[in-house]
Amino acid sequence: MTPGARVQAAVELLDEIIIAARDGGAAADTLIARYFKARRYAGSKDRRAVRDLVYRAIRRSGDRPMSGRHAMVGLAREDAELRALFDGKTPHGPEPIAPKEKGASASPLPGWLAEKLGGSLTAPEQAALLERAPLDLRVNRRLTDRDTVLAMLPDAVLSVHAPHGIRLPEGAAVEATEAWKNGLVEIQDEGSQLIALAAKARPGMTVLDLCAGAGGKTLAIADDMAGADGFDGGLLIATDTDRGRLSRLAPRAERAGLTSVETRLLDPDKEMRTLDDLQSKCDVVLVDAPCSGTGTWRRNPEARWRLSPDRLARLTALQGRLLDMAATLVKPGGALVYAVCSVLDDEGAKQVADFLARTPGFRPEKNLFTTGRHRGPGTLLSPLADGTDGFFVARLIATC
Repeated sequence: MTPGARVQAAVELLDEIIIAARDGGAAADTLIARYFKARRYAGSKDRRAVRDLVYRAIRRSGDRPMSGRHAMVGLAREDAELRALFDGKTPHGPEPIAPKEKGASASPLPGWLAEKLGGSLTAPEQAALLERAPLDLRVNRRLTDRDTVLAMLPDAVLSVHAPHGIRLPEGAAVEATEAWKNGLVEIQDEGSQLIALAAKARPGMTVLDLCAGAGGKTLAIADDMAGADGFDGGLLIATDTDRGRLSRLAPRAERAGLTSVETRLLDPDKEMRTLDDLQSKCDVVLVDAPCSGTGTWRRNPEARWRLSPDRLARLTALQGRLLDMAATLVKPGGALVYAVCSVLDDEGAKQVADFLARTPGFRPEKNLFTTGRHRGPGTLLSPLADGTDGFFVARLIATC
């Protein structure tokens, strides 16, 4: 592909990504993979160059652009070398930029979110939400230790905050390594590892991961519960309303050498029919709630284009309902751990403060980690301050 053809390919891909973001379609990575699967003539350098252009344009535009060309022209207005490729002469290249043609404006945030995020993050912290993310791994302690894995992965370094984590450069092909194939490591952001540790799970406990998804935090919790005899009489239950996501837990657990996790598929809006036997019996309930994903923009920057005020309102309503449901499952002295991969107070500090105001018998536990900062009744993690994805987490103790 010529440089101009690469630019046009990026424009076409951005068109698809913009439509998918508007209509709830596939993620950018998926669309890029499909695009090149149908274009076998594109070499590895072509694919890498086009991908880089696409993500430069995505990271630059906080508001969803009108089109792929709108996004790319905005980028070209700031890059003379890129602008020169809009010459109208290169086969399969883009048409020239008209003198009055406006490109997408540059901004890290969607306009409607600027005020909301300004309350919790400084301008540099907001910008850091869109930087490229490293690759974090959690060591499977039932099978190995960090020193062994570090010796197997020469480019790896110790995580700063997670005691069982290691970090690789962005783009490292970890799934091709023996450490991965043998189940010695799991891909998991350092912040996500810290949330699993906030559960403070131990052998003999009954622990419920209420919104388990594919089970990343479930597997981390299992390491903390593992004793000489499985969970030493304890019980670890992973539940979700999404059959597809929950079905991914079993093969992950098998690869990690774990056979003791119980899974339950929940019926949306009728979850308690499947959880009634756990009323007031859980030592820990983890609510890793569905959220806006504002804390994961480093990995999915086009997620900014999917979020709207209406969608945020639906998410916060669901989060509140999940908190109320989880509260009935915690036994006296047990803990409700609430987490979102979001840096918005609506989903974090305010959500938990509202729960505490309407729910007697719970108190927040402070100083969960050696990193993060207090935000209302919980802790906020951010890429700039903590080197993790953005998370809010609160650990609430049932006092009666």
